[in-house]
Amino acid sequence: MNLKEAQQKINEIKIQQMQIDEKDLDMWNDYQRQIETIQKETIMTPWDHVELARRPDRPKAQDYIDLLFDEFVELHGDRKSLDDPAMLCGLGSFHGMPVTILAQSKGKTVEENLKQHFGMPQPEGYRKALRLAKQAEKFNRPIITFVDTPGAYPGKEAEEKGQAQAIADCLYTFSSLKTPVICFVLSEGGSGGALALSVADKIFMLEYAVYSILSPEGFASILWKDGSRAKEACDVMKLTSKDLLEKKVIDEIVPEPFGGAASNLQSVVDKMDLMLKKTLNELTKMKTSALVEKRYEKFRHLGEGSWKMSR
Repeated sequence: MNLKEAQQKINEIKIQQMQIDEKDLDMWNDYQRQIETIQKETIMTPWDHVELARRPDRPKAQDYIDLLFDEFVELHGDRKSLDDPAMLCGLGSFHGMPVTILAQSKGKTVEENLKQHFGMPQPEGYRKALRLAKQAEKFNRPIITFVDTPGAYPGKEAEEKGQAQAIADCLYTFSSLKTPVICFVLSEGGSGGALALSVADKIFMLEYAVYSILSPEGFASILWKDGSRAKEACDVMKLTSKDLLEKKVIDEIVPEPFGGAASNLQSVVDKMDLMLKKTLNELTKMKTSALVEKRYEKFRHLGEGSWKMSR
């Protein structure tokens, strides 16, 4: 049973479940067991992961920031040109520890998404993130990044303002920042636009998120000259959390409930909170030189084992 069929069947059972007498616990439990059986037997394809990652109701970076941090003060501007609403940056408090938060931000309405270019940052967005990353290093604040973008904004004006250079500067700077960097891939992490915030000591990825060199449609267009083969491309790209954990591209998976984080956001945030607390405790105890060296080695050998196996 595929994901769409499973969700349809579960919805039918839930309707039946709601119609029974509240006192009939045996029947209610029987319906619940049916739901759990369907969830266990559902086979999710890589394309199912892509569709879940792109769902309009999937929680955005702001939702996680609101629930994870005690305080958040947004900071604006790259101090060179403009402020990019697709890059949400600021200072927060995590269980009393000051942290810097850098997040790619999508809107919840059409109007918000148009304003934020559907989470695709422009050069000023990456420069804003870079400015605050350097500030975090200066004041010894850990950096938490949230990746949620199909890629950097591809418009002509973005290229004219130095899109590639802004991303390259992020890659260069984050690789040697003398403060802990922790990354969460929330939904869709695509191309260099995602990688700019992903050079981190630890990379966590939500179970149904995707993380890849570009979109499946773009991959199919380049490889086969046919964007309609996007589903087929997903099988080749190895973009799911399980695939990337096996290849050691990411460090750990954040479990999600069936159907994605939107069905129980608090349970996902609770797991993220524990992971973040444990990781910060480990990284903040490391010597700065060891921290930077370990991060460098992590990315220097990224995918090395997979390359050897594929030869």
